[in-house]
Amino acid sequence: MKRVFMLMLFIVFGLFLIAGIFPILYLFMLSFSGGWSWPDILPSEFSLRAWKYVLGTASGTWHSIGVSLHIAVVVTIINAVIAIPAGDALGRYKFPFKGVLEIILMLPILVPPIVILMGLHRTFITLGLTEKLSGVVLAHMLPTLPYMIRATTISFSRLGFEWEEQAKTLGAGRIRRFAHVVFPFLLPGIIVGSALTILISMSQYVITLLIGGGQVITLTMRMFPYINGGDQGTGAAYSILFALVAMGLMVLLDVFLNRLYREKRM
Repeated sequence: MKRVFMLMLFIVFGLFLIAGIFPILYLFMLSFSGGWSWPDILPSEFSLRAWKYVLGTASGTWHSIGVSLHIAVVVTIINAVIAIPAGDALGRYKFPFKGVLEIILMLPILVPPIVILMGLHRTFITLGLTEKLSGVVLAHMLPTLPYMIRATTISFSRLGFEWEEQAKTLGAGRIRRFAHVVFPFLLPGIIVGSALTILISMSQYVITLLIGGGQVITLTMRMFPYINGGDQGTGAAYSILFALVAMGLMVLLDVFLNRLYREKRM
């Protein structure tokens, strides 16, 4: 029975592995294909046409990557600044209508985004924030801030007041208590919230299109027209590049925050 169980587990694991690898392999082959028609299993010819265009200066890819990274980093920093005091209040204090406030803060990820986005678009037009980078940054906070607040709330609820009170009895002021006690404890939650913020911000297409009005060109704005427009090879190359950029940014974020965490603990 144990052998049968292990064999079934191995088969299930293999199927999940194939299901995860196959789409990536398909995108990789499609990005190098010069022609691939049904029912051919492999492309009829291979070409670097898509990658030459995507990586070339005429496509505007590098500028759109810079814009995407700029937006993602700024949104992450603003979210962290807002989420830390909000998480502190929700995680360690009791007050009336706390549950209602938590539901309100989670509404952007509970309600379909298009419902909120239409009203947000009209508001941004009135405020003159459409077709501007600042407007896109504020709009990207809508689907990302709840995740950062939730992550910091969980961290603060586990922290409690005990460690901070011990530091206070040893003479540490408010700033030193936050820097040496609270912030190191929050870092895992901040890392999780930052990773989600980066992924969600970089993948936004509808929000960027509607609020940016076609003037703020991110990597997804470059990618989606090729995916929907029939040039699947170029769309596949953009998809792979998008995944590499997002993964690279998260790795850098993880390295930076973990190094900061180790320095705080020393």
